[in-house]
Amino acid sequence: MSRPGTSLDEKGVEPNGDPGVHLPLFTSAHPETTTLLSAYDKDTHTGKVYLAGREYYSEEGKTFELRLVGKIKQQLSADPTLRPEYPPSFGLTEFTRRATEAALGKSSRAVVENRVLGIQTPGFTAAVRLGAELLRHWHDVCPDWCGPVYLSSPCDDSLPGIFQAAGIQDIREYYYWDDRQRDVCLEKLLEDLERAPERSVVVLSASAHYPTGADLSQHQWAVITQLIMRRRLFPFLLLPAQALCSGDLERDAWPVQYCASQGMELLCAQSFSHCFGLYGAAVGHLLCVLKQNCLLSSVRSQADEVVRSLWAEPSVGGAHVVATVLSNPAHLVEWHGEVRRIVERCMLIRNILKERLRLLGTPGCWDHLTQQGGLYCCTGLNGQQVEFLSQRRHVYLLPTGCLNVSAINGRNLDCVAESIHLAAIG
Repeated sequence: MSRPGTSLDEKGVEPNGDPGVHLPLFTSAHPETTTLLSAYDKDTHTGKVYLAGREYYSEEGKTFELRLVGKIKQQLSADPTLRPEYPPSFGLTEFTRRATEAALGKSSRAVVENRVLGIQTPGFTAAVRLGAELLRHWHDVCPDWCGPVYLSSPCDDSLPGIFQAAGIQDIREYYYWDDRQRDVCLEKLLEDLERAPERSVVVLSASAHYPTGADLSQHQWAVITQLIMRRRLFPFLLLPAQALCSGDLERDAWPVQYCASQGMELLCAQSFSHCFGLYGAAVGHLLCVLKQNCLLSSVRSQADEVVRSLWAEPSVGGAHVVATVLSNPAHLVEWHGEVRRIVERCMLIRNILKERLRLLGTPGCWDHLTQQGGLYCCTGLNGQQVEFLSQRRHVYLLPTGCLNVSAINGRNLDCVAESIHLAAIG
């Protein structure tokens, strides 16, 4: 990416995280993760460790399926009332209702006033793409909209390509993660957004920021929201792994609910693939919160046109599972319990890794490991140190120094800690 406030060169990038989405103009894979996977696969060392994956991995190092999800899949497959038929273009009604509720809460004023549109999508990336298409339509019908779209630095490397594939070429950055502070730098973030032209679109992670794992506090959200409203910017919020930061759906969605409570117009892309372990089902959702309900009909019409041109209708298997859990209080309690155990394990790994680095005498402060949350973590290691890890220690991180916490387990934790220590002192 270019420096904050500057445009990005055009590049096509395929989505990740939710397989099975067939969208035009995307290339075959992420350049970063593809290069890493290729290097990892060619590495013949028996102790090699891959920490750049996106799924949640169990202690055994395998992609994890929740017990409740497996049980509900069996129940649904045996349900004689479920017929193999095409769903509506906007997906299962019960799913979109529950997904909207998960993001905005049960007593949202926007829902009561009927100015919310929810659309099921084949994965998180498809939700972002649909949102980008709607933004482009806004650009086409409003010639005075000057853009651009602002992404965090760093961000999911698929995002620039998604917006560019939708025809939005003016992609810029705003400062987010500071390697020296090893935290979000609010001051520089605000400086970049303050310089953004009016009606710019600002893409913000509501929770589970990828790849850093560093989320904004409620105070920081309040400050940023005031700037967005004052500067007349448009927020596009991301919820790629709701509940996997705090273990609670509502707490992770607080930024979305806060922005909506301020009367803000917004888009929000959601994914239920991570938090339900439905990686092969690609369960996404786009939420559109409008200023007035009189706009709902035109937005619905435009969204329907875009959906029919991209995927016609989403698959229903994963959506049925999510809707079944979210609509049943007993299932919801059980699901929350399983998700909290995932969150607790990731936090335990963070604490143990931090303590191992302290005992090794690793230079620098590593408090940020436990101040972040969710599956991802930004170590603060630079490019040279990351290269040392892969070339000399056979430990593979993203080039940004970020890693998937759940990929660390009892078998590789000592190796990972020692490797980071050696890279830091090198």
